[in-house]
Amino acid sequence: MELLRIDTQRAYELIREKITSLELSPGSPIDEGKLADELEMGSVPVREALNLLAHDHLVTTEDQGLYVSQVAISDLQQISEIRMLLEPYCAQEAAVHATADDIVVLEALSQEQSRIPSDQPKQLFDLDHKFHQAIARAARNKYLAEILENFYGHSKRAWLLVLPHLDFLSTAVESHLEMVQAIKAQDGERAAEMMRGHVQGFYEKVFEMLKKVSD
Repeated sequence: MELLRIDTQRAYELIREKITSLELSPGSPIDEGKLADELEMGSVPVREALNLLAHDHLVTTEDQGLYVSQVAISDLQQISEIRMLLEPYCAQEAAVHATADDIVVLEALSQEQSRIPSDQPKQLFDLDHKFHQAIARAARNKYLAEILENFYGHSKRAWLLVLPHLDFLSTAVESHLEMVQAIKAQDGERAAEMMRGHVQGFYEKVFEMLKKVSD
């Protein structure tokens, strides 16, 4: 049973990455046997992983077949509403609980972001994710970190769909520098305010681009 759980978890992580990275595109059919061959795993852990992903709303069942869930603006709007509540709280808690090591990591990520040219949106996007993960760790609430990471997986697909059209990422990550200073100063109110504006501005742009792409 323990080996089965390990295999299922591994299959879940690998298939989830294929979905959130758009290697398995939204709406595409899922061939369970082909996936098992690609992952060099048995059919049981792959089937169990797909059931878990269906529970996460990343896989759907239609006409007795499995499909990658579509990216729906309505779903993304609901996720953005929750992130607008949780991300500022996370930043506020980071300002209370961050250690010296946490600050070093956040400052290093911010500096790395500032050196990436604006014509490298994928790198900026990946670093933005790492920055949010670092803040979640600094908040010292593993359940909050897990919830935010799950929402990230859903949002990532939408962001990657519009990534070629985004021209504001370099400006968006500049707010990270101010956020780090607020966390370093243990100014939770300011850190929350900066995070709220950062997340809201990002989603507004993504919704705008998604609507243009879908038209």
